[in-house]
Amino acid sequence: MSISRRVRLHIWLRLLFLQASWNFERLQGIGFFYALLPGLKKLYRKDELRDVSRRYVGYFNTHVYLAPLVAGAVLKLEEQKAAGQADPDFSIEEFKEMVAAPYAAIGDALFWGGLRPLAAGVSLFFAVKGILWAPLIFIILYNIVPIWFRTVFFVRGYRQGMDSVKFIQEHKLPDWAIHTKEAAVVVLGGLSAFMVFSQLTHHQLPGWLGLLTLLPMVMLSLIARKGVSTLVLVFITVGTIFLLGLFWVDMIQLFALWGAK
Repeated sequence: MSISRRVRLHIWLRLLFLQASWNFERLQGIGFFYALLPGLKKLYRKDELRDVSRRYVGYFNTHVYLAPLVAGAVLKLEEQKAAGQADPDFSIEEFKEMVAAPYAAIGDALFWGGLRPLAAGVSLFFAVKGILWAPLIFIILYNIVPIWFRTVFFVRGYRQGMDSVKFIQEHKLPDWAIHTKEAAVVVLGGLSAFMVFSQLTHHQLPGWLGLLTLLPMVMLSLIARKGVSTLVLVFITVGTIFLLGLFWVDMIQLFALWGAK
């Protein structure tokens, strides 16, 4: 018995509330079961449904945007199992455990470490120019990609079942995460350079003074290579910005006198 499109749409919508019942004991387990429940009800009846449900109320955790890929694949595996076509040597629970952690790592790197700062950097360009739509631009840019992933990956997971793992490998999703991080660094670096140049122009200072910002960047890079934690680097950066803010006016006057000479 196959799952209808209407039921699959119902499951996809429920996956939007995956973490509504998040807890420290089972993390996303109950939310994942709640999302799949309409499909399980179509495949199993009474006692069978009760036994299957007990398997799904346990621990489960992966990245929220890649969970639809797992859900679609698991739904297909349950469909095959109900029809007697499942591989007896490989359980659905083993599949869930096998893909949950790698998908979580890929999702964290791609969405939290890459897409979010990239979208923020692009929207900050509009904010610096005084465009009030900058927050809306950030929301739109950041949410388009996750919605695409939720939709396409759920469909792909249901079509391919266990072979959906190959889909991740073929499209080199971990490489996407690296490239997105690199793009975010380029955008944020360009934004920083633009803001420095704008401030120097506003105060009628020579543009070459902006090259002085390379010194703290190189110093922070060297400190990071020594194994200093990111938190310490954040404190150093914030402290430096705070001190510059206190003496910024004096520094501007000093540079202006220097330039006049």
